[in-house]
Amino acid sequence: MNKYTINLSIFAQSMKWNNNNIGFRRLLFVLFMNKYTLTALIFLVWLTFFDQNNLIEKMQLNHKITVLKKEKAYYENKIKEDNRKIQELLGNKENLEKFAREQYLMKKPNEDIFVIVNE
Repeated sequence: MNKYTINLSIFAQSMKWNNNNIGFRRLLFVLFMNKYTLTALIFLVWLTFFDQNNLIEKMQLNHKITVLKKEKAYYENKIKEDNRKIQELLGNKENLEKFAREQYLMKKPNEDIFVIVNE
């Protein structure tokens, strides 16, 4: 009997699901003792936790990239809005005068300004 027939017989026994699941445990033991399975498992653990470009760090960096893209879109919209306001203020002298009076409390020489604060 070669090792493949032994593995198949163990697999067939494990599918019967005895009361104590000894066949299933034996199947797991044989699978994890296989050198290819063991090598693949060690490789996956290495990539997940210990590598310079591990999977956990990649997930954190992807999250950071999405946050930065959202911030970029917000600031691009803010820049467009501010440029529109600048063009509106510089395009009309009345709008510029209104803005200066409201925001910077500027006045003409013969005017008085009263600031009302709501409490």
